[in-house]
Amino acid sequence: MNQTIYVINPNSNQYVTDGISEAMEPLRSADGPAIECVTLQEGPRGIQCQRDVDSVITPMVHRAQQLEESAGAFVIACFSDPGLYSLREVTTKPVLGIAESGVLTALTQGQRFGVIAILPGSIPRHLRYFGAMGVLDRFAGDLAINMAVADLADKKLTFERMCEVGSTLIRQHGADVLVMGCAGMASFRAGLQQELKTPVIEPTQAAVSMAIGRVRLG
Repeated sequence: MNQTIYVINPNSNQYVTDGISEAMEPLRSADGPAIECVTLQEGPRGIQCQRDVDSVITPMVHRAQQLEESAGAFVIACFSDPGLYSLREVTTKPVLGIAESGVLTALTQGQRFGVIAILPGSIPRHLRYFGAMGVLDRFAGDLAINMAVADLADKKLTFERMCEVGSTLIRQHGADVLVMGCAGMASFRAGLQQELKTPVIEPTQAAVSMAIGRVRLG
């Protein structure tokens, strides 16, 4: 199988891309499809506001078009799913956004999902999207760890904040499954799930799992 699933990180932070690629290891197999993580060099260091989201759509779609010939599917590795519908318009290949895929996966593992966001400013974007998806009746809450994307490299502090926010979502908001609301959090899933004893969805893993099924089934 020579088709590649391209996981596009729409920010220019290679640390984030490397973390995403590491999280893909359990999904890679010798018989494919291959999974390649791509950094959008034109993007901001972190996608943290609506302007950042809007700014990456055109260069991301252009990058995907350059990869079209060898692509089996595309995954947009940002929890705002920037350019999801634009890219679906210009390619015949499956296109999955990690927010949409992460939430849909969460709904198969719990009744009420909670989201761990990076900054408070991310939450209104998430709520607009969940409303458009029609899933607010299964939504428990969305709380921020108050760290920028670039700050996630401080693994000890990031994990502590995620544990605190995750525990609050479970104990005070009634979440029985958690979704990590940033692709930069990818490396923390297993530890967080073990610490909180609650299912934790890493959304890029969720999206790539779906993409593998789509590619294999043709």
